Amino acid sequence: MTFLWLLADIRTPFLDKLMQLVTYMGQEILVIAVICAFYWCVDKRFAYLLGFTYFTAGLCVQTLKITFRIPRPWILDPKFHAVESAVPGATGYSFPSGHTQSAVSLFFPLALRCRQKRTKFLCVMAFLLIGFSRMYLGCHTPKDVLAAMGISIGISGILWHFKEYLIKDDSRTAFISAILAFISVSVSAYALYLSLNGAIALKYAADCLKAGGAGLGFAAGYYIEQKYIRFQTAGLNTSGQLLKLIVGLAAAFLLKESLSFLPQTSVLAKAFEYFILVLWVLVIYPILFTKIQRRTI
Repeated sequence: MTFLWLLADIRTPFLDKLMQLVTYMGQEILVIAVICAFYWCVDKRFAYLLGFTYFTAGLCVQTLKITFRIPRPWILDPKFHAVESAVPGATGYSFPSGHTQSAVSLFFPLALRCRQKRTKFLCVMAFLLIGFSRMYLGCHTPKDVLAAMGISIGISGILWHFKEYLIKDDSRTAFISAILAFISVSVSAYALYLSLNGAIALKYAADCLKAGGAGLGFAAGYYIEQKYIRFQTAGLNTSGQLLKLIVGLAAAFLLKESLSFLPQTSVLAKAFEYFILVLWVLVIYPILFTKIQRRTI
């Protein structure tokens, strides 16, 4: 908390807005949009690697959150106040930082993929700055941020090292999908168990179940696409690829909004919502686009 108090002393309205803008770069919507861009338009295999990294690290971080159950800084120290605009987005427990995990899961693999040192440096600085913004805004302690960075860098590095095994050998598709599905279901069951036994409130289980639903959707989508669809990113010019991305993202947004009207009396509804959204990205939209493309040729 000492470091957070030091940062609170240097806050200004300009820095508050700047750090709030920076922290948006660690939100799930940006990560998903980048994964979609790579998957639909640029490099499907790298998109798979990003997805495995993001969902695996996310499941790990969410599990640690509900296991250690460390409150947010303003609860640890009632005298401390976070930047007000950042509080609504700080859901769940504090340790580890979910925004930092998302940022590292995106920018660290990008740094590994890039060949230019300048671009690598910018990617590393991006997730470091996002982690710092979480502390400046008062939403996380250094321990929260460093733990999330360590976990995400470790998972990213391991998956990058074994990327040939993961995404270039079709004989292992079922096995890899089954592992991710098992982890997703196990984490969801663990969250429900803690909630039903009164260890955590249902709202704290919600983020874990969302991650479980998304992870299960990615596992199912990966298997279905690799075995039966084999969607190709090539075949369109730049404007065509851009249109493909915009239409796909817009449809995903509309789908998410329509799914939000499902009965929300159970957190399982959110898990189902994210399961369907990930399937849209990996399976449903590629099938629809491929059929439309064939008819126009």
